[in-house]
Amino acid sequence: MSLVLTEHESKKLLAKYEIAVTKESIAKNADEAYAIASQIGTPVAMKISSPDISHKSDVGGVELNIPASEAKATYDKIISRIKKALPDAKIEGILVQQMAPPGHEIIVGLKKDAQFGHALMFGLGGIFVEVYKDVSFRVAPIGIKEALDMISEIKGYPILKGIRGRKPADIDAIARVLVSVSEMAQKENIIELDINPLIAGETGAIAVDARAMIEE
Repeated sequence: MSLVLTEHESKKLLAKYEIAVTKESIAKNADEAYAIASQIGTPVAMKISSPDISHKSDVGGVELNIPASEAKATYDKIISRIKKALPDAKIEGILVQQMAPPGHEIIVGLKKDAQFGHALMFGLGGIFVEVYKDVSFRVAPIGIKEALDMISEIKGYPILKGIRGRKPADIDAIARVLVSVSEMAQKENIIELDINPLIAGETGAIAVDARAMIEE
């Protein structure tokens, strides 16, 4: 039997393997949303938290760059929108999280195959993965050298190295995330995992959104 984790639960799993994740908490009401936003420092991102909703943006469940002064109203707006669009969805609250720092959008995936075991995927995130489908794969487990090879063999590698004035990504930090996800594959009952996006700046990489499916 499989269980789909919420974004917040998925990130807790990532943090267990020392993958950096955004500062965040789940607000159960509008007052909590304001308090969390004030504590994290604004602006913040606010997202619906529900085990029944995987694609939050598609149903109006995401608002970005929200100042603390608008956190209460935004909480009510998202909840009202979701209840109207998906009245039967289980709502845990609103995830209030820090806005991601600037950097390169990366996608890291993990999928369990009946024949080969866990396969790792790496590529540029955002529109790049949807349009170009420029990704690389390896069968887990992998070490740091294989992770670096995965990164360097995609066509978009020069983008990560920094071209046309863009700042380079921290390639070593991305490689460490790939190795950590590989380790998770060996120790956790993961069926699927997507980190999209992982934001890689000049120093470090942080998971902004994640979704995991595990075997119970």
